[in-house]
Amino acid sequence: MNAYRRTLNSIRPPDHSLEPSIRAHLDDLTKPQGSLGRLEELALQYCLVQGTDRPKLGAKRVCCLAGDHGVADEGVSAFPKEVTPQMVHNMLAGGAAVNVLTRHVNAQLTIVDMGVATPMDNAPGLCRRRIRGGTDNIAVGPAMTRDEVEAALSAGIELAEAAAAEGVTMLGSGDMGIANTTPATALLAAYLGCPVEEITGRGTGIDDQRLAHKIAVIKRALEINRDSLADATDALAALGGFEIAGIAGLMLGAAAKRLPMVVDGFISTAGAAAACAICPPVREYLIFSHLSHERGHRAVVKALRARPVLELDMRLGEGTGAALAMTIVEAGVKIYNEMATFSGAAVSTKQS
Repeated sequence: MNAYRRTLNSIRPPDHSLEPSIRAHLDDLTKPQGSLGRLEELALQYCLVQGTDRPKLGAKRVCCLAGDHGVADEGVSAFPKEVTPQMVHNMLAGGAAVNVLTRHVNAQLTIVDMGVATPMDNAPGLCRRRIRGGTDNIAVGPAMTRDEVEAALSAGIELAEAAAAEGVTMLGSGDMGIANTTPATALLAAYLGCPVEEITGRGTGIDDQRLAHKIAVIKRALEINRDSLADATDALAALGGFEIAGIAGLMLGAAAKRLPMVVDGFISTAGAAAACAICPPVREYLIFSHLSHERGHRAVVKALRARPVLELDMRLGEGTGAALAMTIVEAGVKIYNEMATFSGAAVSTKQS
């Protein structure tokens, strides 16, 4: 039995019987009730995910998963496929935005080859979970086989399992892959029923003509693969990417290990939609980091009943939003753990 099938049987929703005691502690902190807003909500969710009213903070880790896409051959991106391995090397050298921000927030960063087209044998520090050198073109058929998508999901799950074994208490997702907004948009349209025209963005900065072409390509992919869309895993195989499937697996693994999972931007949200379609209880383990400036993300997070932590007009991916939001989550947990209480300090409560 692969990690994907084994993990599906182990995921359970968080235990909400703990919620009254967690809320009581938050209300006993030396402040007006609810006055720290989202920080209190994030602390509550973090506690429920860990299954305790005494939450622990440990290491933070962002996993940036990389892969190439056959649909890039349709001319849907402003950049060529060669940029994917170039950016992976840049990340390994410490020069990308996600490197700067993970250093800034004191988070670990793992760069993962899920399916970069160019072989990356000479890449010290790279985590190798390669399935194949890029997916097939979704505009002419399925991106992956069922075995391949289960292998990619299993790889993501194993990354989460390794993180938990190494003392990580909060995970973040990230991505790198030229043309990956195209399969991400197709997946979100399939899973959430969002109109393609409303959620298709410019990705790497394409012009109006190429945007219209991208919309047409996504619609063609949905039509060609329509017979595979009834099953959540088959839909991911048909329309997704190795890194998107790996991100979905990372989320499944985080839920199984009771790790709070911070979702990055548009691509990671497609992975989240896949993970939730495959296993609905995963949704309660996800914290959406930021509202991407990528067109359509607002409609997508609304469909997922999510409220992103930040809105900074970012649309880079890589795990940049996840890294920043982790510090906000961490702040909420520190408030919960470290702030004095009315019952324990000489502070008068509100007069009745």
